[in-house]
Amino acid sequence: MRTASIDRKTKETNISVKLDLDGEGCKVTTGIGFFDHMLTALAVHGGFALDLNAVGDLNVDAHHTVEDCGIVLGKAFNEALGDKSGIVRYGSSFIPMDESLALAAVDVSGRPYLVFEAEFDDAMVGGFDSCLCEEFFRALAINAGITLHIKLFYGSNTHHKIEAIFKAVAHALNTAVTKNGGGALSTKGVL
Repeated sequence: MRTASIDRKTKETNISVKLDLDGEGCKVTTGIGFFDHMLTALAVHGGFALDLNAVGDLNVDAHHTVEDCGIVLGKAFNEALGDKSGIVRYGSSFIPMDESLALAAVDVSGRPYLVFEAEFDDAMVGGFDSCLCEEFFRALAINAGITLHIKLFYGSNTHHKIEAIFKAVAHALNTAVTKNGGGALSTKGVL
């Protein structure tokens, strides 16, 4: 079973995640409507079941909640993948969202790294600070132990830009974690 349950409580946030890489269904509550929408898109387009509940210090701003969700979800991915053997390992996807186009490429390597190339015209989408998109994916990549490259080629609507990014990452992850029936896809023999 490729599943994980992670709970993390700090003075700023209290987050629980249940992840099933081979399951279905999604329930997300963070207190940030647009972020709930993006995490739901990540799960649905990624083809995994996600139950995520976050309570954070939104009276300050959304930063701690968004970043800590990335931390906890990344840890859940890392745990659910175990030794990372028997998966495709690499995945990439171009996703158009109306006038916007995004690319995500992932290597489930155990070597965390993020390259994020995107600019947003609007500082906010609903209650979500656009700059937190990069913070979320940095926390996810580092804690999942993946290399993640994200590039937004163009777009004019910030909602569409961010949604294209989340969906591109979802499809890239879906490919990368697909079972291939073999061992670790590495010349080293392990990841």
